[in-house]
Amino acid sequence: MTCEPTQLPDPERVDVAALREKYREERSRRLRPEGQEQYTSAAEDETQAVDFSDPHMPRALRKALSEDVEVAILGGGWAGLLAGYHMRQAGIEDLRIIEQAGDFGGVWYWNRYPGLSCDNDSYCYLPLLEEMGFCPSKKFADGLEIRQYCQDVARRFNLYRGALFHTCVNALSWDESVKRWRIATDRDDDIRARFVVMAMGPINTPKVPRVAGLDEFEGRMFHTARWDYEYTGGSQEQPVLDKLSEKRVAIVGTGASAIQAVPYLGRFAKELYVLQRTASTVDERHNTPTDPAWLAALQPGWQRERQMNFHRAAIDGLLPGEPDRICDIWTEINRNLAAEFDEVGWPQTPEEFLAVREVMDYRVMERLRQRVEAVVKDEATAAILKPWYRHMCKRPASSDDFYPTFNKANVKLLDVSPTRGLERVTRRGFIHESMEYEIDCLIFASGFEVTSDLQRRWGINKVSGRGGRSLYDHWSHEFRTLHGVMTHGFPNQFYVGFFQGGFNASTTETFNNQGRHIAWIVSQALQRGATTVEPSLEAQDAYVDHVREVAVDTSAFIRECTPGYFNNDGQEIADDEGVLRPRSYTGELYGLGYYAFEKLLEDWRSNEDLAGLVIEP
Repeated sequence: MTCEPTQLPDPERVDVAALREKYREERSRRLRPEGQEQYTSAAEDETQAVDFSDPHMPRALRKALSEDVEVAILGGGWAGLLAGYHMRQAGIEDLRIIEQAGDFGGVWYWNRYPGLSCDNDSYCYLPLLEEMGFCPSKKFADGLEIRQYCQDVARRFNLYRGALFHTCVNALSWDESVKRWRIATDRDDDIRARFVVMAMGPINTPKVPRVAGLDEFEGRMFHTARWDYEYTGGSQEQPVLDKLSEKRVAIVGTGASAIQAVPYLGRFAKELYVLQRTASTVDERHNTPTDPAWLAALQPGWQRERQMNFHRAAIDGLLPGEPDRICDIWTEINRNLAAEFDEVGWPQTPEEFLAVREVMDYRVMERLRQRVEAVVKDEATAAILKPWYRHMCKRPASSDDFYPTFNKANVKLLDVSPTRGLERVTRRGFIHESMEYEIDCLIFASGFEVTSDLQRRWGINKVSGRGGRSLYDHWSHEFRTLHGVMTHGFPNQFYVGFFQGGFNASTTETFNNQGRHIAWIVSQALQRGATTVEPSLEAQDAYVDHVREVAVDTSAFIRECTPGYFNNDGQEIADDEGVLRPRSYTGELYGLGYYAFEKLLEDWRSNEDLAGLVIEP
């Protein structure tokens, strides 16, 4: 199927100066000086008003463990699964995966709300498809299929053996006397691991707004990541929310989760209030089932080729003449630019490219705003649902049902941007514009901790390396790593996530690359009889200098974005020199691109000399 450029408003009608000013005004109306402190998270346990316990599986009793293991992986979502997969491929059998949930899956274990599905291309997002001999049933696989696939991967590579579920790590300390990491858990375990992989992932801790009165509300209240089907009726498999037929429901947020859940709430609830601070970009879904003929024609290596195409189409830019094989909201801008450049010539300077891209960005966003007008009948409601910011300032979404839901008589959209969020919760409901709205159920679709401090995000009270040095203090201003996966002073400790390296448009491919690199280092250390392995300070500093030398400065773009998790809710962080800088959820990106970073790691491994690592026998 050929993917054509989209039909957009004429570029001559784009007033760049006026749109820049409009975007700044809309941003300032939503910016809160407290940044991440406007939220409370499950890790803080500050309030019992919102229940963050596991609604899916009871916590089984077990005896506390005292044991030595070669490798401990903290986290059982995709980051941990891929680290475990590569450890198995490297021949490492003595492995424990420690996970706070009741099974593998990470965010796909916790999220089971109605309508849950992947919101980018499943053929790219689901890793190891060729290794597993599996293909998703549709372009955007639903959450149940993804959760089951996570567990299939764990079974295939024998990761259930040694897995500890419903176990939270409280402290992680380097014990110099035995050259191991001591892992203390909420089960009173004392696990002594030679190597530790921090693979908790970027979206494992849900958050809710700090709102006065939460503990006063007498109705039912929950987060979308802890959906209560006992209250709503239905199940993930059959999301018929029949128990809401006489219920008044409010949902806070219109981000990725709400966009998928709101159509179901609007269908079944007696009354639904949708509280929105910032509108999302929502395109048509086009969720096509997997074509058997297409599947049969795939050749070995097809997934990597598709992932590379997705990354270029979404981030780096398509090559001259390269088709867009993904063809959705994630790739629209670069697809349109490539078609335009093929016709009139490619830009000769970065400045020229960025100027043309900014205009294309405004045109695409105007198309999306026009879509709101075309679908939502009430003009005032449509105006609130229009997004006013640059593309990719918030996570783009797609849905054929979200906007039509606001045409239902039982659904009302409330704009909470003037108060920068929900004002107050009362015993019977909530306050908006000095009026009390009575409700039976309050649902928070407020997302996860993504760019907040690591301690808050991970929920581990203490991570201390050599000499008792806190990792949180070590990274309090900026990351300092080698290859984004190790840091000096914390021997035998590795990181999977967005720290300081390559970032792929498909998050799981980022984790896959990191897991491969970490497993290779661990296997080499074991083969060489090493007791410890860690970066030298010189190698770490040289890598950090290199990353910053090749960095592409995106601070102006991030700084202008509407507040959200993509930019740390607009809160800037002081670097080592005390200079305030915007923080991106991607960490410090490798400026030469993801595949250049991948080659840097491949070349380093091919030398087989572990350059820059200090190996202690």
